[in-house]
Amino acid sequence: MSLTPYYLRVYALLALVTLALALIGAGVVTGLNSVREHAYLEEASEPFLSWLVEHPDAAHSVAAMDHSARLRVLPMDAITLNNLARERLGYGQVLADRRGDAVYLYYQMGSDRVLEARLRDFYRSLVELSSHAFVDEVNRRGSGDDPDQLLALGSGLGVYARPLEDVEELPGQAVLERLVDVGMAYHKPNPRQAARVYARLNDGQLIEILHPAPFRFWAWPMVLLVGLMVAAGLGGGLYYLLSSLHQRLRNIEGAVARIARGELDARVRGGDLSIAGRLGDAFNRMAEHIERLVLVQREMIHGVSHELRTPVARIRFGVQMIEDCDDPDTLGSQLAAIDRDIQELDELIDEILTYARLEQGGPIMAVQKTNIVDIVEQVIEEQQGMRPDLTIEPALSDGAQQYPEAEAEPRYIHRAIQNLVGNATRYASSRVLVSCHSDEQTCRIDVHDDGKGIPEDEWDKVFTAFARLDDSRTRSSGGYGLGLSIVRRILYWHGGQAFVGRSDRLGGACFTLVWPRRQSGDAGTEVSGQTQTTE
Repeated sequence: MSLTPYYLRVYALLALVTLALALIGAGVVTGLNSVREHAYLEEASEPFLSWLVEHPDAAHSVAAMDHSARLRVLPMDAITLNNLARERLGYGQVLADRRGDAVYLYYQMGSDRVLEARLRDFYRSLVELSSHAFVDEVNRRGSGDDPDQLLALGSGLGVYARPLEDVEELPGQAVLERLVDVGMAYHKPNPRQAARVYARLNDGQLIEILHPAPFRFWAWPMVLLVGLMVAAGLGGGLYYLLSSLHQRLRNIEGAVARIARGELDARVRGGDLSIAGRLGDAFNRMAEHIERLVLVQREMIHGVSHELRTPVARIRFGVQMIEDCDDPDTLGSQLAAIDRDIQELDELIDEILTYARLEQGGPIMAVQKTNIVDIVEQVIEEQQGMRPDLTIEPALSDGAQQYPEAEAEPRYIHRAIQNLVGNATRYASSRVLVSCHSDEQTCRIDVHDDGKGIPEDEWDKVFTAFARLDDSRTRSSGGYGLGLSIVRRILYWHGGQAFVGRSDRLGGACFTLVWPRRQSGDAGTEVSGQTQTTE
């Protein structure tokens, strides 16, 4: 049974779970980052906008330094705001609104005016505008060479500034050239690093202005959140799989405990291709085998005790007769009867051992190419010699002559055919017909007799161990009730079946054996390429 469909379903389920996690994670990360970015825009721009409100005269000169930025003062009624936004402005908070590639910032000036700032490249524009405002403030106060004053002024604009002692501290020639040309240079070597602005004051002093880092989409809280989401998703999936597997294993454990208590009919649910399902199927097969073996053991104990009682009683009676017998002829007759009883015991023990070997796990059979037609003819010859008063004849189909060989264990197939033919000779009136059919796939043997036949309601009983439908245990009926059970097990280990029905040719019973011409080579079977014929 192929496991590919099961694993395809598992992989498809994993793919769907992965896709769902990816979509949910992308939605959560995008939504949280939208909130984070909005908060970042407002917090990062608040120091600069508050400085502009405090220095309104410097707004025009600062805005002129960056042509991509626009600063203007609007009446409060000129912008559409909800009550929450107006309340926030009233508390001195910044409102940010991203529209396309530009960010609009609003900050209240007085009671009826609003400062609006439009920045296309938000981070660079804010850095350069803040740097210009800082340089103007330092130039106005004339404190560019005082580190403490630079720190104090920088804190108001949210930057860190320090004086440079020498041009060698500049990061490169391009920055120096930019300072010579325009007096200020923007430097940001890595997109994730904070920008640095180098400026030349009116008195020739060089300063370095360090700004806060730009917004980082994958900040460590977001990485931690994604990691927790993945861990939670995988943990939930593993919990589901393991809990289901655990429950199935608990069911198997419960069934094992029930069997240990003697409840041999305990079974578990199987049937699917999962590990637990296949384990359940294997357990059920094992439980069925154990139950069958226990039933067989009980049947054998009961049947053997019953079968042994009769010949043993006859032997005991014969021994007692010998003890009191002085006539040589009578003594010889009793010894011959005892010898026949011992022979009967020997045959019974052989039948019991054969049946037990076939029932308890099956024999190791050396399966090989065997001429079935030769075996049928040999069995007929043997039985004809034992019953010369009957007519025992073969009937070979065209298929049997075309495909006379099949893969089988010759000794056991011979035993099965012999048991059927011998059984037919005991109940036939005058004739037994053994027909053989073969094709590319199967072999079939039908044994017909012209006896009274078997009632249809008892067809299911004939293959039961120690069962004899006439309930007779005398020498005249013969057999021990194991022959047909042995036939059934031999066919089982050959992958076939044995049937009984009514003969449409002779009117009596018809026993049928059907098995595949080629064996699969399962456990307990060794397939050989040697051809076996029986002489």
